[in-house]
Amino acid sequence: MRPFPTLSLRANGVRLAAFYGAFFMIAGVHLPYWPVWLSAQGMTGAEIGTLLAAATCVKIVANPLFAQWADRRGARRGLMVMLTLVGLAAFACFGIADGFWALLAVTMVYGAALAPIMPLGENLAMGTAMEEGLDYGRVRLWGSVTFMVAAYAGGWLLEGGPAQRIYWVMLAGLVLTVFACRALPDRRTEPSSGRSAPLGRLLRAPLFLLFLIAAGLVQASHAVYYGFSTLHWRDAGIGEGVIGLLWAEGVLAEIILFAYSGPIVRRVGVTRLLVIAAGLATLRWMGTAFTTDAWLLIPLQALHAFSFAACHLAAMHFIARSLPATVSATGQSLYSAVSMGAALAIAMLVAGTLYTSVGGLAYLAMAAMTAVGTGLAIVLGRRWDGAAMAV
Repeated sequence: MRPFPTLSLRANGVRLAAFYGAFFMIAGVHLPYWPVWLSAQGMTGAEIGTLLAAATCVKIVANPLFAQWADRRGARRGLMVMLTLVGLAAFACFGIADGFWALLAVTMVYGAALAPIMPLGENLAMGTAMEEGLDYGRVRLWGSVTFMVAAYAGGWLLEGGPAQRIYWVMLAGLVLTVFACRALPDRRTEPSSGRSAPLGRLLRAPLFLLFLIAAGLVQASHAVYYGFSTLHWRDAGIGEGVIGLLWAEGVLAEIILFAYSGPIVRRVGVTRLLVIAAGLATLRWMGTAFTTDAWLLIPLQALHAFSFAACHLAAMHFIARSLPATVSATGQSLYSAVSMGAALAIAMLVAGTLYTSVGGLAYLAMAAMTAVGTGLAIVLGRRWDGAAMAV
């Protein structure tokens, strides 16, 4: 096993790592602290839930639409640069948006532009890794490193400071992402052919649909955590700095898993890893529902390595091994559209209502989702033989 952590000095490995670093600088501030910014604009808990859901809803349309464009042409980088520029312009409009409906309109444009960037980048990264012998996990972990730093820095910036600081940090992250996308390798694949669109072919593949639902339930179960954990812990008396550390701890656990992802996937197997991820996610949400003690939250946050990272690794390897390259971008986008789009949007809407009514007990609904995901992952493991599907 190689020392932790290392990054291939090959140029494409560095470029991909820079892309992940820039993009996750945005995510590291957005996920824990964007609800705080929205709250400072006068939004209620239900309105925050609706805005977060709207941002994920647009993925359902935007991700497959742009991914099919990429598969049809066999190119990704140029599209990613264009979308990032549109996202930057849209995000700047948050600075002048006033009221719920204006924020909703900007949210949908921003979400539609930014949502396809990561699945396209993931598809580019996984394809490059397989072609050049790079370890995907050791490239991807640098995104998690910047997420952790940004999450902690966000807590520090908010400690006694205005929520508007979050806006400026995210704007800077978007500028960096534009340059990072421009520097990505311009990897081309054979254009998708055939009378049937890639999206339609994948939606008629029962095994792929089973995977989408199983992984989607696990990833969408983070809705309460993403949307309301910062508010919940702050209301319980936990300081902003400690909250930043709790978020950073979860990502540190994720980084460690990514660092050793190659050996883990080889020894555990793709579908078995998904089962483990779903089962430990259930344990995490059940525990988080009943405590706001920072010391008890520490071991629960460590389970983020499984509830998110292990599930994501299993999904990435399933897509890479089960789908031909001509539909891989569309497959990646569907995973994102379901796990961080449709399923997460529904879960966010439920989370907003539940959190307003029962507070932290809303995590129990997330535990129920992952319990179902565990069962479906077991079924997937029994039905998939590890070979590529004919789609």
